[in-house]
Parts: sequence; structure tokens; C-alpha cells
Amino acid sequence: MPQPKPAVYAVTEKGLALGRRLADHLGADLFAPARLAACGAAVPFDGLSALVAETFADRPAHVFVCACGIAVRAIAPHLRDKTRDPAVVCLDDTGRFAVSLLSGHLGGANDLARELAAVIGAVPVVTTATDAAGAPAIELLARDLGLAVDDFAATRRVNAALAGGGPVAVFDPLGQFCPADPEAARFFQWVAAPRPPEPDMPLVVVDWRLGPAAPDRLYLRPRVLVAGIGCRRGAPAADILGLVGHACREHGLARASIGLVASIEAKRHEPGLIEAAQALGAQLRFFTAEALATVAAPHPSATVEKHMGVGSVCEAAAILASAGGKLLVAKTRTGFSTVALCLAA
Repeated sequence: MPQPKPAVYAVTEKGLALGRRLADHLGADLFAPARLAACGAAVPFDGLSALVAETFADRPAHVFVCACGIAVRAIAPHLRDKTRDPAVVCLDDTGRFAVSLLSGHLGGANDLARELAAVIGAVPVVTTATDAAGAPAIELLARDLGLAVDDFAATRRVNAALAGGGPVAVFDPLGQFCPADPEAARFFQWVAAPRPPEPDMPLVVVDWRLGPAAPDRLYLRPRVLVAGIGCRRGAPAADILGLVGHACREHGLARASIGLVASIEAKRHEPGLIEAAQALGAQLRFFTAEALATVAAPHPSATVEKHMGVGSVCEAAAILASAGGKLLVAKTRTGFSTVALCLAA
């Protein structure tokens, strides 16, 4: 399925040529008022606010060639949060400045502003505190390292400390937090226990286990847990997710650390299972009954063997997909589904 294109909006005759240049560079759709659209081979619109209401959530990035105030009023009703908002960049119609307006970090607006500025010879304007200070942003480091952020509100304290020059304490028992850039690494101080060396120092905990919540503590979750799942035909995603959440809470595991969901090949097209994996942000892997039968699962079932041709689905799939990792949660079930959780080897 083709990915949606970025959107470029030009609202003045002067900005139309610039918009065309930016759209061509990005492979984006160019939108312009109906009275100007034909001149720049653009998609016509009658009202910018109505157009943005249709496009905002569906496009990965929005570039406005207009005053920042116009752009702000157009996007304001549609803002959600930093994890879901797309990148928004605004350029004046003379091409002097490229302003990162929204979703600078996760959405990529800071990088997009710099890219577009380089293309047209403009000045990039980036105002996020970490960028202004030449410091890394914790959510970008986490994303690049494949670590899930438990609570984005907790990134504020960490980023404030980074913008101030650090340091930020890091407890990382699995060795998952390894910034590739030495300049980024110098802002952090690794510790041997989940507590900062100084009372006012924020702490980043990189772990798959639950821990106490605190305003100065940010949990990053490595994707090291495997959920083996079995389900009846038509099992709803809500039932599967509820069971997974219950199993994680009961055993002190972070749901966000589930990086892989595994099941039997016969469930490859089960809608509830697919939806549950998507909600977990996890990859899906399926095994044949023959492959699952090679695993000595601790709790086989004659009923499962009768219907699926193998004595265990959830435990066997979890063990197999984790490459023989440690079984942390044995088979747990509802009337619709079963789950087992392994720590990847």
C-alpha cells in the first residue's frame, strides 16, 4: 500500500513558486487557493482550515508557505500529542526562514526544517531546548535504539536536564542504552543500581521489569519479551490485550517490552490477533504445528492437540520465537485466548 505523501500549502502568488520547488523536492502534493492553483499545477482549495481538517492526520508532514500565524490557526484544532502529531514546518513566501513549528523531535520537523532550508538557502529556525543547547533529545535516542518510552510526560524532566548540560543517570542492566554518538553519550552517567547518585539528578531506567513510578524517573523499555498467543476463532483483540496486560501486571513485566508476538500458522489471518499485535507495536511470527511440536512445553493440552494438531501453542510459540529464552509467564488463559511470555535469549 503506497505511503501518504507530505503536503505543501502555498497561499500567495509569491509563495506558489517556492511551494512548487519544495513539493518537487519532497515528492509532496502541492495545494493552493483555487484562484492560483492552475498557475502552479497545484491541487485547488477554497479554504485552508477546511483542507487541513481533511489532511492533517493522514499526512506524515505539512509544509506551509505563509505566515506562522496562518499555519498555527489551521492546525490548532487538530493537535493531539507529541507521539502522534505530524511534522509541521512553516516558511515565509520569500524563503528566508524555515521554522520547525510542531513535532520537532519524533515527527521529524527539526530535520525537515534544516533539509528545506538547505535546499533553498534559508535559515532553519529550531527552538526545541535540547537542539538549541546542542544536546540530544531522550525520545530520539530511545527511538534510534529501539527502546519504547513508557510515559512521554516523564521525558520533560530528562530533556530539561540534558538541555542544561546533564548529567542524567542511566540504569541499564541489559546494556541496551548505547548512543552511537560519543557527543550524546557524554550527557549520561551509568549507574549500577536504579537510583541516581545525586538527589536532584533524573534517572533513566532501561528495563523490561516494572518499577516504582517517580516524577524524576523515566522508563525505557527494550523489546526483549516474546508473547506466545493462542486464541479461538474470532477472539477479539480486546480480550487478547486484556489477558496480556493482566499477565504482565501479575508478574511485574512491562507490556511495552513485548517486541514479538508468536502463534501457530493456522492463526495467521485471525483479525483479533493481528490487531492486538499492532496495538502492542510488536512484530508477528507464525510457526507450523510440526515446528511447535518440537518444543517441550510445560503445560500441553489434549484439547489444543485435538483442534490444532499440537499440544501447545502459546508456550511452545513463545519458547520457539525467543530462541529458547526463559519462560517468565506460563500459560494463562481466558475463555477466548491463552498467553505465555518469554525473555528472549
